[in-house]
Amino acid sequence: MGAIGAVFQPELIKLMKAVLDDAAAMLPEAKRTSTVKAEIASHILACAAKGERNPTTLKIAALSAVVECTHYSHDISPERRAV
Repeated sequence: MGAIGAVFQPELIKLMKAVLDDAAAMLPEAKRTSTVKAEIASHILACAAKGERNPTTLKIAALSAVVECTHYSHDISPERRAV
């Protein structure tokens, strides 16, 4: 996502960790998987690598990206549901 080779100062790492924890806490417990957290972290890293430092902006960008690519069963038409 563009963060390859980026170097982050310890203060920024603490900020990104706090943003990740806050963003994950906003998700329903069933969606707080390691996969979803990794996706959130990836977006936080990418935004931070582009220079973003505002925690609210980082969190919104990360959660928006995860919501856009997450597929829930209620988004699938009844005809396509296996159960």
